[in-house]
Amino acid sequence: VQLQASGGGLVQAGGSLRLSCAASGRTFSRDTVAWFRQAPGKEREFVAAVFRGAGNTYYEDSVKGRFTISRDDAKTTVYLQMNSLKPEDTAVYFCALGSRLILSTIRSASAYDYWGRGTLVTVSS
Repeated sequence: VQLQASGGGLVQAGGSLRLSCAASGRTFSRDTVAWFRQAPGKEREFVAAVFRGAGNTYYEDSVKGRFTISRDDAKTTVYLQMNSLKPEDTAVYFCALGSRLILSTIRSASAYDYWGRGTLVTVSS
């Protein structure tokens, strides 16, 4: 399984970006897919996830109402629409896939089996 993230870039505060993560070698309708981010000098943190099956979504509190995660099973791609971006959203964003992940671990990076290379998002003030 390979995950390829794209869509990062430089944007002014208040702007928007859409990240994409394409999966190859797997159909992920039965998997949980998520976005994490890591800012310089900080630990990797959970951003958002789409749980396997029904596709319920979960968000880190600071991005609720601003970010939207979605999944296109036909294209095996997961998206992260980011609106009203803030300088504190600056980070490298990673997509991840968990094959047997249980709901209680959805925010834990160690629960995910596959990771893509990150894409850098920089928000200027």
